[in-house]
Amino acid sequence: MTVGTSSAPGAREERQRSEPGPGEPADLGIDPDDLPDGLVVADENGRVICFNAAAERITAVPAAAALGRRLEKALPLEDLEGRRWWQLTDPYGGLAIRGRQPERNLLLPGGREVLVTARYVRTEPTGPVRRVVVSLRDTEARRRTERSHAELIATVAHELRSPLTSVKGFTATLLAKWERFTDAQKRLMLETVDADANRVTRLIAELLDISRIDSGRLELRRQPVDMGAAVGRHIQAYVAAGQTADRFLLRLQQPLPALWADPDKIDQVLSNLLENAVRHGEGTVTIDITASVSPREGEAEANTANTATSVTVSDEGPGIPEESMNRVFTRFWRGSKRGGTGLGLYIVKGIVEAHGGTITVGRAPGGGAEFRFTLPVGTPAYLL
Repeated sequence: MTVGTSSAPGAREERQRSEPGPGEPADLGIDPDDLPDGLVVADENGRVICFNAAAERITAVPAAAALGRRLEKALPLEDLEGRRWWQLTDPYGGLAIRGRQPERNLLLPGGREVLVTARYVRTEPTGPVRRVVVSLRDTEARRRTERSHAELIATVAHELRSPLTSVKGFTATLLAKWERFTDAQKRLMLETVDADANRVTRLIAELLDISRIDSGRLELRRQPVDMGAAVGRHIQAYVAAGQTADRFLLRLQQPLPALWADPDKIDQVLSNLLENAVRHGEGTVTIDITASVSPREGEAEANTANTATSVTVSDEGPGIPEESMNRVFTRFWRGSKRGGTGLGLYIVKGIVEAHGGTITVGRAPGGGAEFRFTLPVGTPAYLL
């Protein structure tokens, strides 16, 4: 059996002194040093017999210094109230029906936080503890998640404040001084209120999408989607809003595979990519729609076409700096200082990947930004 870590001279030989016991990873032929989490195992006498490489990294305690010591000495944990954890939980002398300790935030010497879970291994249901198996995790990943959530809350609060202040101001003014305004003034204020209400609605929709993407609960209602027609509708909307028709160039390859996707979600993807190109780019916005190979590994041979649809949106603006390419699809990334929540491309990536597709960003031939997403043909909803 191999237990412990190889960082100290002779440590691996030291670990081989114990025979495999119940619950030890060697029962499965696993080297503890290959585990991603810290692993500490104590025997029936409370002596540490396994202290893997991840445990060394997390605790900053060498394996050679921990092996053979009492568990409470090798791993002197305290709870957030300063109580010594092993004395508090008493794994060897506590209730015989206990089998584990749930994950807790505990403190190492020096105040460093670590996530700890423990399992009590018994040969009989209420027999003595044969092994105490402790799992250790660094809290940095959790802290990053918490910071991300805090940033999201702060961003949303900031983005909501402006339109809600506007809505409140205009409605209060209209209610208090309705008779003093002309019909044209009333219409202008109500149109502003309507636009701000739409802005709030879009922001709430983004938050719901992020929640569903992060939890893997983004629902797709697949239907036949005509990608060319969908892009055409967006172009017509921009032209109707004042953009010139020659600002857009749509190139459509025929034939295209029959695409089954969620039309509302695809519209959301197209809307975001085209808005980015129009707002942040310059010159002609070119949209290429082509048949391509499925992005799903093993679904199509490398030389087989017409198993997916690719859409490329490019512009002739300054493009995205090379050093920012790898952050484009992360939360809160903004390509310029022209406002926005920085959530749109994160949602776009989530939607595309929920369809089993891929999305990339690069530099267009004209020097601007180029976004390309590829969707497999999909499966009709009634067959799912």
